[in-house]
Parts: sequence; structure tokens; C-alpha cells
Amino acid sequence: MSTHIQVDHFKSAIFLLLDETFDSVHGIFLDKGTSMFETLATISAEEASLPVGGKCATLAAQVKHTAFYLDVLEKAVRTQQFERVDWGQIWRETSAVTHEEWDEINVSLRESYDRIKALLRDTNDWPSEREIGGAIGMVVHTAYHLGEIRQALCVLKS
Repeated sequence: MSTHIQVDHFKSAIFLLLDETFDSVHGIFLDKGTSMFETLATISAEEASLPVGGKCATLAAQVKHTAFYLDVLEKAVRTQQFERVDWGQIWRETSAVTHEEWDEINVSLRESYDRIKALLRDTNDWPSEREIGGAIGMVVHTAYHLGEIRQALCVLKS
């Protein structure tokens, strides 16, 4: 016997996880006040420009990479064209940022996140594990980078 998940339930769960990851903690897996945008609001351009450790990227690169990932995912789903991208470019090219650049990176992440939410609202067909895994993977990937950012902040602010 096959059991199916209702699309509305799946989408509600993904939206709840994304909201926790980006905007407001519901106590699912983050501590109060530690969502992505809450965390980024505490970081100055100077802090965002510092590499964390000898070979690690800056916080600005972490945030830029997260926005890039969301953009690539959104474009691939909308066009059904899964093009090769240079995942390393941001890591190689993003270092020190000005206050204006840091603000732009944060705005870019918000815009990418808003497009992803619109994509999810528009999507009612989840035909296979690939699509479902992609949605779940988006939450996991972003949560991973949020963890990297928060861990780096512990080092930078100690």
C-alpha cells in the first residue's frame, strides 16, 4: 500500500523550516535569535571581511555563496536546465567588503530567499524524490552555512 504526503502539508513544513532558518526561530532546530537574518544583522562589514582561520572564507563569502546557491536552484527549477556553474568563484573572489557591499550582499540574500518562497508557492507538483530532496536540501544547505557563520562569529567576537 502506497502512502502519500499531501502537497499542502509538505509545503507548510518546508515554509516553516525556511522561516526558522532565515527569519524567525520556532524552536525546531535553532535557538531563539539565531536565524540567518537575525545573525547577519549583528555583523559589521569589517567582521564580514575577516577570513576565519588560515584557509577559510570570509563571512561575506558565506552569505554570497548562500544567495548564489538559492539563485542557481531557483533558475534550474524554473527553466528545467541544470547548467554547470563555477561554485568556487565566490570563494575565490569575495574578501573584504565595504559597508555598502555588505548591505548589498544582505539585500541580495533576502531577494534570493523571496524568489525561493515564490517558487515554492508556485510549485504544486512534487513528482519524485529529486524535487522533494531539492527542497529539503535547500534548507539543510542554508542551515549548514548559517552554522559556519555562527561558529565564525564565536571565534571573531572572542
